[in-house]
Amino acid sequence: MVSFGTTAFAFSQAVNKPSIMVFPDDVWMNSNGFLKEVDNQGVTYMEPEYTKALLNVELGQVITNIEKLMLDRGYPSQNLSQALKSIQDANTIKSVETSEDGNSVQQSNKDLLLNAARPDLILYVSWNVNNVGPKKSVTFSLKAVDAGSNKPAGVASGTGNELIGATLPSMLETAVLSHMDNFNAQLMTYFDEIVTKGREITVEIQVFENSPKKLNSEINEDGDELSDDIKKWMKANTVNGAFTLGPKTSTLMKMESVRIPLRGEDGTAFSADDFGTQLRKYMRKTYQLPCAAYPVGTGKVVLVIGGKSQ
Repeated sequence: MVSFGTTAFAFSQAVNKPSIMVFPDDVWMNSNGFLKEVDNQGVTYMEPEYTKALLNVELGQVITNIEKLMLDRGYPSQNLSQALKSIQDANTIKSVETSEDGNSVQQSNKDLLLNAARPDLILYVSWNVNNVGPKKSVTFSLKAVDAGSNKPAGVASGTGNELIGATLPSMLETAVLSHMDNFNAQLMTYFDEIVTKGREITVEIQVFENSPKKLNSEINEDGDELSDDIKKWMKANTVNGAFTLGPKTSTLMKMESVRIPLRGEDGTAFSADDFGTQLRKYMRKTYQLPCAAYPVGTGKVVLVIGGKSQ
């Protein structure tokens, strides 16, 4: 069991810049017909069709341009198109993992994308080309959010100069450049905070009806319950013991604002999936409980006690 103290944690998190991944904003996706309506057991929501959207030449140009501007400032980038291809080639795109008992954990294609690429920040970009006679300009919006918690990390927007005969990439670069210093400062202020305090994730624990132990099962003569030991483990394995206990029953336990290290001991990105794997192994080793851990993007993990996926 590893305890993350302030000094040791800060030392292990020597990271220069957050990694980024550029997505088209839903505003742009909707305006261009790349959102489809999906019915999930009676609940309707809009699902972005990124594979189809990336066939749009302008979108590819814009993403490449934003990635270049960020790379020039030291931000490593995960490419949306390449991430899509990697999970498609591995045949891993499926929206539902089903347990032996028929329970399921819902994951969107975007969740799977983020878990595969594991960026620190997502940059959502939208733009509109303005035509005034022979002159053109670009109005843009660039929003950064934490890939795990979805909390805002920075924003930039504006309209570039009116130009004649300019291409979209050059107009966009002209419009964005004057805002980059301030945008960069916002991102680093946010990133410095999560380097110090840890990344925020959500941990949800579910228990199958046929599980040999429930969350309220007593585990020792002192009357401690399984949920009590899980809370102890969380305190020992989060940054400065930081997490907030949410709803708790005999079969459900939810913890929010769980602060985990930004990087693992090997220096690679540490995600909710990694954290859930550690908890799953602890449950197995300590209580011989069959468990399964399902990542939902980079910011949430669902631990299922008492069952395994098919």
